Amino acid sequence: MKVFQINTVCGTGSTGRIAVNLARMLEEQGNQSCIAYARGNAPADVDTFRFGNKLEIYWHGIMTRLTDRHGMYSGKATKQLIAKIEEYNPDIIHLHNVHGYYLNIEILFHFLKEYNRPVVWTLHDCWTYTGHCAYYSSAGCEKWKAQCGKCPQKRAYPGSLFWDNSGENYQVKKKLFTSPEKLYLVTPSVWLKREVEQSFFANTRCIAIPNGIDTKLFTPTESEIKRKYQLENKKVILGVANIWDARKGLCDYIQLSEMLSEEYQIVLIGLSKEQIQRLPARILGIERTQDVQELIEWYSAADIYFNASIEETMGMTTGEAICCGTPVVTYDLTAVPESVGSGCGHVVPARNVALAEEAIARIESDRDSYVEKCLAYRENFAEVIANEEYTRLYEKALEER
Repeated sequence: MKVFQINTVCGTGSTGRIAVNLARMLEEQGNQSCIAYARGNAPADVDTFRFGNKLEIYWHGIMTRLTDRHGMYSGKATKQLIAKIEEYNPDIIHLHNVHGYYLNIEILFHFLKEYNRPVVWTLHDCWTYTGHCAYYSSAGCEKWKAQCGKCPQKRAYPGSLFWDNSGENYQVKKKLFTSPEKLYLVTPSVWLKREVEQSFFANTRCIAIPNGIDTKLFTPTESEIKRKYQLENKKVILGVANIWDARKGLCDYIQLSEMLSEEYQIVLIGLSKEQIQRLPARILGIERTQDVQELIEWYSAADIYFNASIEETMGMTTGEAICCGTPVVTYDLTAVPESVGSGCGHVVPARNVALAEEAIARIESDRDSYVEKCLAYRENFAEVIANEEYTRLYEKALEER
């Protein structure tokens, strides 16, 4: 079996790590795998293909801002990608994120339709079936169920400064994305699967496979990280995000910092320099790190992981924290609650920081019990479970082919 994966990145970020984990699994089984990507670096132990260039990505970004036609540029890069696919001659093409200023969706999907090989597509967010946005819950928008237009989040990623082409984008995506005959959708949560089933993908095969986590890597780890930041005598409340936009709840952490006693220290990872400069003294801000080991040390050192996000398609960081033995507190919106195993923490009403503080206090009053439950539950996230599900899906796709 030859599987050709396509994603924005390879080996970094949650989607990049998922692609690499699948590639390693395939190779361990005696299969072949190649990951095509457009940004950053890739691990040396997997077969990869980097295509496009920074200038084309930059141009795609500019044109998206001006026209709200994200995914309609990067033609040269996409033709380069298609040439590689034809040369590799895969049995299955596995898509991850096709947005991110690096692909032309019209060229790619016209090719996929004609190529007529099974396509497995893991949806990591909601961009695929909306006319513009990657998330819509916080805006309370349900236009995507029938027809987008007059988008209330025009400036949200992938932001447009002037035009609103969400209506046309919706129709183009609907036609393109449902065109491959042998299409299999995968979502990382039951919540997202239910959303997809209400979209124009209602008649497309879709299964939920939670993202796997490397439990050998994400495990309770001793370190000097608290000493390094002079936090030895503090109880650490941790938050992690790739991009701290409004949906990640930065304002809630600030509010929480004003409510907690001085024995607590909030640590947020993934902030920009500008965001760090604006933080109150009770919050330690750290820029985004590609050092997975450092991230694991923070997960392990934290007393509680607080996920204040109001929009997630799984909540990968919540699972990673639990795998490191750290109890969690999170909100009751979208898919995040699915990651909180029984006794691993508390799910509270969204944006209710007071109840989040109460949940933190409950955990601290019997923390050892919560840690024990986390350690017992961690194997539910093991990537081998997800890999086995993907293997079965690949085999099913080939049988139907």
